[in-house]
Amino acid sequence: MDPTYTIGQLAVQAGVNVETVRYYQRRKLIREPERPPGRTRRYSGIDAARLRFIKQAQRMGFTLSEIEDLLALLVSRSCSKTRSMAADKIQFVDDRIRDLRKLRKGLVRLLAECDANTDESQCPIIERFAQ
Repeated sequence: MDPTYTIGQLAVQAGVNVETVRYYQRRKLIREPERPPGRTRRYSGIDAARLRFIKQAQRMGFTLSEIEDLLALLVSRSCSKTRSMAADKIQFVDDRIRDLRKLRKGLVRLLAECDANTDESQCPIIERFAQ
């Protein structure tokens, strides 16, 4: 028999908090089970696995909108579409890394200007930002 969980137990199983579960329900990423009269809603192991899937995809940099698409692919099992999404994510990450390297170089230059500055009343960093 598949174990069932309260919302709190489900959150613990998936490593999230209860408000995250509720938010994902509002986003229709996970189902909200029916509430039996006078009883507590019960979630299944499938719900816990789905939450873990969502969190793993987030750790890999996918947005919740992208995760909606990935969840749809869980049903159709389209490896080519999933691969395409992963390739797009790699390109995004590569672009972001390139941007961050440029940002780092700019900050290093500003820091060097600041280190070379002997006039404490004028800061090259503040002056650059104020331009």
